[in-house]
Amino acid sequence: MTTPPAPQLVLASASPRRRELIARLGIVPDRVAPADIDETPNKVEIPRDYARRMAREKAIAAAAMIGDASDGAFVLAGDTVVAAGRRILSKAEDESTARNCLELLSGRRHRVLSAIALRAPDGTIREKLSETVVRFKRLSENELSAYLASGEWHGKAGGYAIQGAAEGLIAWIQGSHSGVVGLPLYETRALLRAAGFPIA
Repeated sequence: MTTPPAPQLVLASASPRRRELIARLGIVPDRVAPADIDETPNKVEIPRDYARRMAREKAIAAAAMIGDASDGAFVLAGDTVVAAGRRILSKAEDESTARNCLELLSGRRHRVLSAIALRAPDGTIREKLSETVVRFKRLSENELSAYLASGEWHGKAGGYAIQGAAEGLIAWIQGSHSGVVGLPLYETRALLRAAGFPIA
């Protein structure tokens, strides 16, 4: 009697951070298939709904992109949103945007919403959302300038990366550190197990 092949996992993200994080669960994706979707928030869309929608749409788009290769595979997608109140902060692609984000977050609390969506081989989709509260110290101009000079902010939601020098500027967090980095590991593990993906 032959043993059925182990199910494959497709990671719908090009983020090296997400690959590093999922490796902490003992998982190496069988395939990486970044999803190219429109990430423009809908009008009056609140941050948690936006994060969930992005993760879900990325999982669906990645499965469609690889076509028949998704048969028998689990497709995992994630999206991380930094929110100040109801305001969704964009990814910082230039220094001016990063400065604006950090000046807004300086000395105050904000939320990081990290959503994950898992498309099972039968086409069903399961979702989970991690919500973490983060508080920056009040940033001096020297601290802000030094962080901007590091370049760590580039491409990061809210203009910072908690896994780098910004961690020294954060007074406290309440919630999932891995969720702020980009993939909430507790929720990811629970989602995979609930869907029947073999994980220790």
